[in-house]
Amino acid sequence: MTRKRRSYEAGHKPKFLVVVDDTPECDRAVYYASRRASRIGGGVVMLKVIQTEDRNQQWLGVADIMRAEAHEQANALLDRYSARANGVAALTPERVIREGDMVQEILALIDEDEDIAVLALAAGTGKEGPGPLVVNLGKSAGTFPIPVAIVPGHLDDDELDAMS
Repeated sequence: MTRKRRSYEAGHKPKFLVVVDDTPECDRAVYYASRRASRIGGGVVMLKVIQTEDRNQQWLGVADIMRAEAHEQANALLDRYSARANGVAALTPERVIREGDMVQEILALIDEDEDIAVLALAAGTGKEGPGPLVVNLGKSAGTFPIPVAIVPGHLDDDELDAMS
């Protein structure tokens, strides 16, 4: 059971959660969420999840180096998308880096931040389908604690401006 959303109560503001990765369509989710948040006086939370299930614990020194490199890459990715959000909508997003299972970390963050009102994801346009995150969340969308906005990856800035 997740906590009650308080996004529109006094002293709170709605936030759009965007899971960032290095896919081309991620920019579409960042763009949409930033424009939408700006329009309604809300904010954006950018989450980068570092998946850790592949690490062999007997090589702790190597694992520590890999972890540090993963955090460095995560921060670089968040820097890039934070600059994009600022350029698009003159806002500075919150940045969160988590380690673990993608869906579990998304749900944990939503549960911890009662102002997160919408999860914005972008769907891929390739033959592989919309992407693993969209597919996985699509299976549980009926039980998700907040609305999920899936932004088509083929929409350009002007098209997204028209609907955000």
